Amino acid sequence: MLKVGITGGIGAGKSVVCRVFETLGIPVFNADDAAKKLMETDSALIAAIRGLFGDNIYTGHRLDRKKLASIVFEQPVLLEKLNALVHPATIAYGRKWMEEQDAPYTIKEAAIFFESGSDKEMDVMIGVSAPEELRIKRAMQRSGMTREKVLQRMASQMDDAEKMKRCDYIVTNDDVTALIPQVVDLHKKLIEKAR
Repeated sequence: MLKVGITGGIGAGKSVVCRVFETLGIPVFNADDAAKKLMETDSALIAAIRGLFGDNIYTGHRLDRKKLASIVFEQPVLLEKLNALVHPATIAYGRKWMEEQDAPYTIKEAAIFFESGSDKEMDVMIGVSAPEELRIKRAMQRSGMTREKVLQRMASQMDDAEKMKRCDYIVTNDDVTALIPQVVDLHKKLIEKAR
């Protein structure tokens, strides 16, 4: 089975592109959702996060995401340490999920494929690209973050131009170029490649 990675910076529209692939019958693994789930269900990971940030980062079994984000996006060293805990668990979980799927190809959606090195496990990488101002606007609308916070998140991710250079295909999600025909065209190419 062909393993396809979809990446792009915050606000690029990775999830929208993935939803189109899902309507075409392709299973999609969302690494961010899986990481959030694991940070509240994987006992070894919970213990490691508590060890790094203290017990009060959790209320019962619920991770205080706002508190965690405010810490790690202010202190890049702690973000690196958190990622070093969460990425291996998420990658292993995603690997197992992909093996269980029955489709010509599967998709793994993640913002930080190249940063985590998990792109090496994919057969094909697709980048979702959008102009920076549009990405900022989308991220602010979706999450309620301030412009400053969105820019802070963007700064913690790989430069978008560099990310797109490393991808095999690019989907333009600029609210001008029709999205569905791009995805359908890619779907045909991936089906062919999977044969």
